[in-house]
Amino acid sequence: MTDPLTARLAATVHAARTARGLSAVALAEASGVSRAMIGKIERGDVQPTAALLAKLSAALGLTLSELIARAEGDERRLARAAEQPVWTDPETGYRRRSVSPAAGRPLELVEVELPPGVEVPLVAGTYAFLHQQIWVLAGHLRFHEGAQVHELAAGDCLQLGPAADCVFVNPGPVVCRYLVALVKRAG
Repeated sequence: MTDPLTARLAATVHAARTARGLSAVALAEASGVSRAMIGKIERGDVQPTAALLAKLSAALGLTLSELIARAEGDERRLARAAEQPVWTDPETGYRRRSVSPAAGRPLELVEVELPPGVEVPLVAGTYAFLHQQIWVLAGHLRFHEGAQVHELAAGDCLQLGPAADCVFVNPGPVVCRYLVALVKRAG
């Protein structure tokens, strides 16, 4: 049985794809996600991972937060803590909370909890159209930005450079919490 958020994500991905006039094959080519997996996601047969949703949202010209906010159907200007959308990657336990109100664009704030020992890779195309900063709130984050590795402790803030494949790693024994502030680039 599909949980409500998975069902809404399925409908949202399908609606965004069709609104852009993309076939499942075209979205597969643009995102690097197989047509079969896109079909499973759009039917609500699987709960997609963070990496899959990031690839699909980028190919659809959306941020991951926008995709999740659309699935939540929330356009309020106030985002109460208890009502902020939370999504957990079923594979890694990576948890992301959309702090910003859905109507608060262009700035988005996303709080992430990365369990100990977890790695979350993202390809460059998933955030090429974004300006991002990462502010570590607690724990230790090892951030691979292409060939460069940044070791970030609580209080450290990193502005991301040009789009490159990246990996978020929690090498520590406790949950790493960080805030991602992002804005879509003009153009």
